[in-house]
Amino acid sequence: MSSDTCDLLCLDLPHAEAVRAQLSGEEQVRARANQAKALGDPTRLRIASALSLGEELCVCDLAWITELSQNLVSHHVRILRTAVLATSRRNGKLVMYRLTEAGTRLLAAVVGPAQPLNAGTATAEALS
Repeated sequence: MSSDTCDLLCLDLPHAEAVRAQLSGEEQVRARANQAKALGDPTRLRIASALSLGEELCVCDLAWITELSQNLVSHHVRILRTAVLATSRRNGKLVMYRLTEAGTRLLAAVVGPAQPLNAGTATAEALS
């Protein structure tokens, strides 16, 4: 037998049933899996990290920060928005993006909490 399975059939029915009752429904699990998949792309992970640090940025800013084309950044923020990890608002001719609460939590789970914008500057100044 495989070392990944029990050698005999055993079932702690009360415990197993209690765990099963606490599991999320299929639709909620699918939505969470799509969110995790959205952050699984290195480009989207960089964009989400930039949004976390910058709080609210337009595509032009994100393109400059990530050194990617505006078209590519626009494509990726659309995916983050579809996964409900980012939201957008129009400010005149600009479209500003920010992470949602779900996006902030998932990003923190993947890469840890965001560092303040001046943290890198303070570190660079301390080293000089």
